[in-house]
Amino acid sequence: MTQLAEVVLQEINELIDSDRLVLPTLPEVALKAREVAEDPNASAGSLAKVVSTDAAMTARIIKVANSPIMRGAREIQDVQMAIARLGITCISNLVTGLAMEQMFQATTDFIDKTMRKSWAHSTEVAGIANVICRHYTKLKPDQATLAGLIHEIGILPILTYAEESDRLNDPIALQKVIDMIHPQVGVRILQSWEFPKELVDVPANFTKFHRDTKSDKPDYADIVMVANLQTYLEQKDHPFMQMDWSKISAFKRVGLEPNKESGQDEDLSAEMEAAMAMLQAG
Repeated sequence: MTQLAEVVLQEINELIDSDRLVLPTLPEVALKAREVAEDPNASAGSLAKVVSTDAAMTARIIKVANSPIMRGAREIQDVQMAIARLGITCISNLVTGLAMEQMFQATTDFIDKTMRKSWAHSTEVAGIANVICRHYTKLKPDQATLAGLIHEIGILPILTYAEESDRLNDPIALQKVIDMIHPQVGVRILQSWEFPKELVDVPANFTKFHRDTKSDKPDYADIVMVANLQTYLEQKDHPFMQMDWSKISAFKRVGLEPNKESGQDEDLSAEMEAAMAMLQAG
C-alpha cells in the first residue's frame, strides 16, 4: 500500500469512527425488504406490499422476473407473481442489490462519472456471477448476484472523501487509492448493514487470487473473483490479463476453465449478456 493510500485509509477510518464520514445506508425499500425476508412468518403478500411502495423498484422486479434468465411459461404481471415464482429471499436480494444504484450519485461531474462507472462494472460482474453460479455451483444465484453488486461498495465513502479533500483531486492517484483500500472500507459497510459473513467476505477476498480456503468448494468471493476476471477479457493489456489464470485456485473450485479467450462458449456468453441486461435500468 502506498503512503498516500495508508494516509487516506487512516483518515477515512477516523472519520467513520467519529461519525464525521457516515457510512452509506441502504435505501428504505431495501431495509424493509430484508426485514420481511428475515421474518420466518413473513408472507409473499407482506413483501409485495413493501416493494409496491416504490414504483420504480416494482417495475425493475417485474422486468427481472420476465427476463430470459428468470422467466417461466407465464408472463409476470405484478410483484406478487414475481415473489411466487422466485421466492421471498430471492426478491429481497434483488431489491437490495437494485436499490443500491440510488447510492451511486455525486455532486461533482468527475466523482459522479467514477461512481456510475463503478456501478456499471458491478452490474456486469453481478450478471456474470449469476450465470456462473447457476451453471457451475450449488450456491444461490440471487446471493451471487448480490455479491457482484456489492463487491465494490467500499468505493462510495472514498469518493465522498475525495469530494471534500484536496488529497485525491488527481484521477490517477484517486484510482490507485480506490484499488488499494476499497476492500477494507467495503467490509466495514457490509458489517454495518449486518450482511451475512459470506457476503461481508467478498470485498476483502475477491482479488486475493492465491488465497487458500482450505476447501474444494467455492464461496461467493470465488464466484465474484472469476466473474470479475471475465469482464477484462477484451482488455488484453490489463494487469489481470497478464496473470497466469491457471494458478488461480478459484477457477478450480468453481469448476470453470481458466480460459482467457472471449466468446469461448457462445451460449454461456449470451446468457451472461442477458443476466447483465436484466440488472440495468430502463
